[in-house]
This record gives sequence, structure tokens and C-alpha cells, in this order.
Amino acid sequence: MASAGSTEAPPWRARARRCAAEELRPLSAEIDRSDRFPSAVAEALARERFFGLGIPPAWGGSGGDTAAVVGVLEELAWANAAVAVELAVHLSVCAQPILTDGTDEQRRAYLPRLARGELLGAFALSEPGAGSDAAALRTRYERRAGGYRLSGAKMFISNAASAGLTLVFATRDPALGHAGITGFLVPKETPGLRVAQRLEKLGLHGSETTELVLEEVRVGPEARLGAEGAGLAIALRALAGGRVGIASCALGVARAAYEEMERNVRAADAEWKRHALAQAYAELAAARATVAEAARRKDAGEPFVLAASVAKLLASRAAVAIAARGIDVAGPAGARAGAEAERLLRDARVFPIVEGTSEIQELVIARSLLEATEERTVL
Repeated sequence: MASAGSTEAPPWRARARRCAAEELRPLSAEIDRSDRFPSAVAEALARERFFGLGIPPAWGGSGGDTAAVVGVLEELAWANAAVAVELAVHLSVCAQPILTDGTDEQRRAYLPRLARGELLGAFALSEPGAGSDAAALRTRYERRAGGYRLSGAKMFISNAASAGLTLVFATRDPALGHAGITGFLVPKETPGLRVAQRLEKLGLHGSETTELVLEEVRVGPEARLGAEGAGLAIALRALAGGRVGIASCALGVARAAYEEMERNVRAADAEWKRHALAQAYAELAAARATVAEAARRKDAGEPFVLAASVAKLLASRAAVAIAARGIDVAGPAGARAGAEAERLLRDARVFPIVEGTSEIQELVIARSLLEATEERTVL
């Protein structure tokens, strides 16, 4: 197997590589067919302590920096992208905001349970009419005696059907724009919170994507995450970190597609196939470098928003390009429903959309460049 990167695996990556090869890969075809995770998936992630990655041991977590998270997500996505995306959402946009913006009481209440996998985390920002424009959300909150009341609907929410805890964003008044948005930690059993429908997708079968409805959901003051009006800033920070994680997932799919292509080229060599393989290797290596740089910046406490968007953009594009070229190399057998190359292409095609579309990443990158931020030194 050729690899665009170091052959020496750090401990977390090595554990994930073994788990992916021995426990997840054999389940991938069934997960894709059924669009469900067997219980063995969650058991494996919990046993390897992956649910607690990035959470300090002081708060019941497994520790590990962004580089460790990146390595684990890539290895899991190599075996099954849907499993990796579920974990990425749990870690990056639910557990991390609690760690960085929550009170000690909130950390004590939720982080140990999230880290053990007793609670799966979800993140509810997007709405039917507010996807890329997060400031346009319409889910409302009102102050009530003893807390808050939330009402509205969220769309395209990952993990929500199984999540024990969802970070929900609502506005006090849509006319206030970003200044009106606040985040709330809403446990699954809260009355009025329900999944309206589970959405079918082209790829990432097994990863839940749902419509979430809040019908006069009442929560106490302890549910508010951060200050009133600080919700969009919390969400955007979480999404920046989440893009590094999703880029890692895309990288895992790109690597799996590259390896499948290499096998097919060895089986039926041709000059044009060699060119395709070389191009795929170069794209994989470039994507890997951008993901590593984003993780390095985040771990070093440096500005990393630009680097995260570059990583997300290039890793997503690499996954789609390599998987599509893999179909060409495999021929009719690769395009057959249920073939490995076909599944990888379907999974890859989702990544330019989730956690901010490629067009949004381009806008973030352009804005960062034109504002001449210090982070521009990424290149």
C-alpha cells in the first residue's frame, strides 16, 4: 500500500487503524445497505475511548490534541465515513463548545457522559431557510419564569435521532441578526423536542440526518451556553474546529479511494491509469498537508480559521476527484451498486456540502486574504 504521509503511526492513530480494519471495515457494506449502525459500532468507539478525545482527563475525557483527533477520524473514515462523521460531530461541535464556553457545572454534568459514549452529541444550527446564512435562523427563544422557552425547526441535523444532548441555537428576535442568537444545551428527554423525519442521503449511509422540531421546549437557566447574544460566535468557533474534523473524514475517504484505485491499476495496468494514480496520489498528499497544518495551528493556539477552510475545501475536492477517477479506473465493475468504488464516490460527494459548502469555504478564504489577516502565512 502506498501512502501519502508518514508510515509511523502515533498511538491514537494506531488504535484507530486497528479498530477500522478489524471492526468497522467488515461492517461497512451492511451499514451502507441498512442505513443503520449496529450496536457494535458504538461499543467499539466507546471501548477505544474515542468518544472522549480532545476532552481533558480532568473532565472525564481521554485527552489528546487536535492531531490525535485528526488521525483517528481519518482512520475511521477510511473504513466507514459515516462512523467518522458521527464521531466528528460529537467531538467538534458538541463536546468542544461545552469545554470552551460552558460553566464548570455544565462541564461536570455533560463532559464525562459524552466522553464515555453514554450521551451522543448533536449540533442544531441549520434550518429549512437558514443553512449557509446562520444569522438568518428563525427558531425563537423567550425568557420565561425559571428559564427559557424554545420553538422552531432545525433541518439537516446530524446525530439528532440518537443524540442524548443537542446544542440548539435560537434567536430572541430575528431582527437582531447575529446579536440575538444564543445557544442552549437540550437533553433528549426534554418535552417538546422531537425528530420529525429522518432524511435519506446519497451517501454517508448510517449517519443520521434529521429534521428536529422544538415545540415550546422549556429549559432552565443552566441550559444556556455562554451569554445571551453570544451564540453565533460560539457556533462559528465550533464550526471552524469542526471543519478540521470533517476535512480529516474526507481525507480518509480519499485515501480509501486511492488504495482501491491502486489495486485496480496493479490488476489491469495501462498508461492512462498510471497517470490517474499519480494525480490521485498528489491530490491526497496535498490534502493531507493542509489538514495537518490546520491541526498544528489549532493545537499551537494560532489563528486557524483560514487553514481550516483551506483544509476542508481541498480535502473535500480530493475525495470527490479521487473517488470519481477510481470509477473510471475500475470500469463497469466499479460503478455497480454495492461496489467499493461506488460507495466511496457516494460518500465523498457529501463532503463539499456538510460543515459549510465549498462555496462558503471560498468566501471565508477570500475574506481572510483580503483582510490581510496574520493567518495568511499559512501559504
